[in-house]
Amino acid sequence: MKILAALLIGALAATPAGAADSPQIEVEELQLENGMRWLLFERHESPTLYLGWVAHVGSVDERPGITGMSHLFEHMMFKGTRTIGTRDIERDLALIADQEALREEMRAEESRLRERLRRGEVDDVSAPERHSEGYRELKARFDELIEQQRETMIKNQLDEIYTRNGGEGLNAGTTEDLTVYFVQLPSNRLELWCWLESDRLLNPVFREFYSERDVVYEERRLRTESTPLGKHDEAFNAMFWEAMPYSWPVVGWPSDIAAITKEQADAYYDLFYAPQNLTGVLVGDFDTAEARRLIEAYFGRIPRGERPPPEMVTLEPEQKGEKRFLAEAETSPTLRIWWHGVPHVHRDRAPLDLLTDVLSGRTGRLYKGLVQGREIVNEIGASIDLKKFAGTIQLEATIKEGVEPALVEAAIDEELERLRTEPVGELELQKVKNQAKANAYRRLSSGFFIAIQLMFYDGLGDWRYINTRAAELDAVTAEDLTRAAETYLKPERRTVGVFLRAEGAEPEDPELAGLPPQAQAMARQALGQVESADDPARLQQMVSELEGALAGVPPEMRPALELVLKRARARLAALEGSGEEE
Repeated sequence: MKILAALLIGALAATPAGAADSPQIEVEELQLENGMRWLLFERHESPTLYLGWVAHVGSVDERPGITGMSHLFEHMMFKGTRTIGTRDIERDLALIADQEALREEMRAEESRLRERLRRGEVDDVSAPERHSEGYRELKARFDELIEQQRETMIKNQLDEIYTRNGGEGLNAGTTEDLTVYFVQLPSNRLELWCWLESDRLLNPVFREFYSERDVVYEERRLRTESTPLGKHDEAFNAMFWEAMPYSWPVVGWPSDIAAITKEQADAYYDLFYAPQNLTGVLVGDFDTAEARRLIEAYFGRIPRGERPPPEMVTLEPEQKGEKRFLAEAETSPTLRIWWHGVPHVHRDRAPLDLLTDVLSGRTGRLYKGLVQGREIVNEIGASIDLKKFAGTIQLEATIKEGVEPALVEAAIDEELERLRTEPVGELELQKVKNQAKANAYRRLSSGFFIAIQLMFYDGLGDWRYINTRAAELDAVTAEDLTRAAETYLKPERRTVGVFLRAEGAEPEDPELAGLPPQAQAMARQALGQVESADDPARLQQMVSELEGALAGVPPEMRPALELVLKRARARLAALEGSGEEE
């Protein structure tokens, strides 16, 4: 996932959406004979199209052994087709077949190494010195085939075609529940988009599969293993979920990433990227009748999948007691509390949305009580993360130096007890309703953000959320908030994490620590990608994308985006300065 996609999708997942009192978007739905669904919204304010599609597959659809597969496909879908990305498709395919034959021989030794690991004979199956001379010979032959294939490839040709035709922001992102692909184009390039996107669905060629698998492995190292809380976040999340496949990270477990085979990937693609598991989204300056003709002509040629993707049936058992997680990390002292919430389509999504709003923000109860009043935390906030099949209610506080976490936890418990026993006042309730509606009104002012929301919410099971949210919010009463607090914020439903600063660790980046807690994790991941970037051209593209998104980003996420943009500009200046010196 590129930086912009990470921030945009994170913002939608972690912050309340709301909706304005009156604006509604009139979406026309279309379903092709092959099962692919479409959401079309004409908007003629500028000669621009915001285009994308969502695959209804994410890490929740994986299993142990292939975790990270959905995110890997986000990368592979940019590798081209039988016509895009190659100079000689027959040579290309022959080299892929030869590579697979060698990988099959290499996997036999990898399997033997895993057996030796279980027996305690080795302690690291990935260490090069553990491999036999025969394996190293196979690896050398494999690498030679990769180099031969690269001679047939045209790197980044999809991106180049879009750029030559006025395209901007070609991007993708993966979450637990969905994978989205999107781009912005001039309004006279609709047919080009239909051809390119239908071609990469109909005729994908997964070039450099194992090399890209290594890229994902490195991305995991940068995003997770090299960040102050990355591995702790994973461990906390894995402890929170007992049964549901939300327990593993979207990027996958390291051992799984290193073992995924192309054969497994091909089967995964055939199952989850079939047209009946996809939804296309078109927003902007187009004629619906003409768009329908092009969509049916290009996307209608994709054969329907032979069998439907399996339903995710695993349910989370009722948590029987509070769980606690204690760790030391290179971070400011932090207290995190998660409760089990509800899925995105649940009838209690609006009360929980407003309940966390009552607690959050500079005028929220937690900030007033613990930052301004007791002066025991630097930052504190609450949010909901409503996934497709379940959800979480999240609270996080950055604790002041010298303050005991137990004192902060007790103060939070007092505020929560007030919510459970005292109805929220009419003025306070109306205030948070108005704030949520204002935030969503701003989101509806941008065709780009409308398209992103349609893809995201459709992936969660209810695209109409973009229109129905106002009525849901207005219907919430003080009694609903009390009931929600009593039902969901029970001690036995929660997992508490205490993260202390490790001995000798430097204080956390003060600009990062100053962000709202729900924005810190997303910004931290994005900053990791910025700091590791070494290509000025790609970094300049990141800066341009971030600058373009700044005006439309929700207010609660703007500080995070501004920080990432600031650091990206500084990194770009450093790289360009280094190049000049050389």
